[in-house]
Amino acid sequence: MSQVIPHLSPARRNWQRFKRNRLGYWSLIVFVLLYVISLAGEVISNDKPLIVRYEQQWYFPLLHDYPESVFGGNLPIQADYHDPFIKAQLSRQDNFAIYPLNPYYYDTLNYFSTAEHYPGKPDDENLLGTDIAGYDILARLLYGFRVSVTFALGLTAVGVILGIFFGAIQGYFAGKVDLVTQRLIDIWGSMPELYLLIIFASIFDHSLLLLFGLLSLFGWITLSDYVRAEFLRNRQLEYVKSARALGLSNFQIIWRHILPNSLTPVITFLPFRMSAAIMALASLDFLGLGVTAPAPSLGQLLLQGKENLDAWWIAVSAFSVLVLTLLLLTFTGEALRNALDTRISDARQGGTL
Repeated sequence: MSQVIPHLSPARRNWQRFKRNRLGYWSLIVFVLLYVISLAGEVISNDKPLIVRYEQQWYFPLLHDYPESVFGGNLPIQADYHDPFIKAQLSRQDNFAIYPLNPYYYDTLNYFSTAEHYPGKPDDENLLGTDIAGYDILARLLYGFRVSVTFALGLTAVGVILGIFFGAIQGYFAGKVDLVTQRLIDIWGSMPELYLLIIFASIFDHSLLLLFGLLSLFGWITLSDYVRAEFLRNRQLEYVKSARALGLSNFQIIWRHILPNSLTPVITFLPFRMSAAIMALASLDFLGLGVTAPAPSLGQLLLQGKENLDAWWIAVSAFSVLVLTLLLLTFTGEALRNALDTRISDARQGGTL
């Protein structure tokens, strides 16, 4: 009796190929897990308790700021939960407070620390030590990772949208449209991106929004070339000619038929584009062209590590997080590339799919 082999859609077949690459598959799982953990950073690393019960009343400092007078202090200023007096108030009798795992935010300055100088070595209070300003490095790594990945995701999304748009226009219409658009893109791509960043950084205040806008202007050019090549190839195939004969509009042909069959370079491009965006942000922060303190930044920690070689824990921790992030994205990108290349996948898997 012959065995019935279930039919798999192309997307399902690609996913099965991707899962067979264990290194790439688990790299994606670990990367997503780390990013989800960073999104919950306020619950994991914060200088405010999650829940406080004081004098038979419930308080939620993570959601609302309370003056220290609420907890028996004399001043109407915001409560400092590292203050020994406040800690004593929250721990006496039936009072209690539930703190995050790491009781520091990325810009927390512990004025009651017992450290003799900054940067401070790793200890029981700061598991990875402190930087030159006294900020907790573990907290800055957590929030710096979140900022870097979120920045990379946004930059990649904008690059994909613009790259597909311009690449599709060039590849589908070809001819004069392709020639003129390609020359304009060549001119735009030849502009000195680093010089523009230096000029704008000297004129405007440093911010992630400024960096995002400037890098978005150039991050789509490489992808547009790949999409253009795919559209130039697919526009000559029989299914496109059939769609034209049926009277479908150009937009319908592009959106329903050519684009779904031209997504291989786009999908393969995503992890490597994210790696480039993370490195770009870290490099600009390292050069002093990015965000400024106290904003969390992996590049700033690398700069501090270079300027304070005796404080080895700064450079080692920041470098380790950056390398781990790039490795996870690289392994994921290679697995995606192999999964979408049926010649490589089928040869490795013995042609079982």
